[in-house]
Amino acid sequence: MTQPPSQAPLQTPATPSPMQLFREQTLFVCVDIQERLSLAMHGELLGRLQKNSLALIHGARQLGIPLLVSEQYKKGLGSTLPELVAALPEGTVRHDKLTFSVFGDPTLAKTLVEHSGQGRTQVVVFGMETHVCVYQTVRDLCHVGFRVHVPHDAVSSRDPENLRVGLVLCERAGATVTSTETVLFDLLGAAGTPDFKAISALVK
Repeated sequence: MTQPPSQAPLQTPATPSPMQLFREQTLFVCVDIQERLSLAMHGELLGRLQKNSLALIHGARQLGIPLLVSEQYKKGLGSTLPELVAALPEGTVRHDKLTFSVFGDPTLAKTLVEHSGQGRTQVVVFGMETHVCVYQTVRDLCHVGFRVHVPHDAVSSRDPENLRVGLVLCERAGATVTSTETVLFDLLGAAGTPDFKAISALVK
């Protein structure tokens, strides 16, 4: 009987997967979760967005991850939702912009590049609307070399179909479409720590 060819034993990879998130390499970007824009959102989708965005913001605080917050045409669309503002780390600046893409705004682009120079080349993008500001931000970040993750349950659009299209476009641009829990537990890496207890409480 012919013996199957022998295979070399599997080995621990020399480098981690490029899809793995590390807290010292990660930056969160909250895109345009604003009062007047929220009024136009599908109710169920808005509730999910608010819950998971809060989890990501609290997670950023717990894990020491920098957070950028943008507001699209604040004069017309209002400020970031009050419950999110209350959760932001002290001193967080909310950047008013007119470009749909966060990276299209010179000040925000400069900040993102500065963070990349400090080794933060993994970006978690969440907010609204998925098919406009989120997608254009993701597209531009992927294009210049950031590794981008988009939690599907922390983005929204007025039309659920546009939400679906936006996520497809983000993935085609090179982003990893993921979930809030996946992001937070990937950043944790292991259980049995104070951070694990705090993050577990956020996603109950």
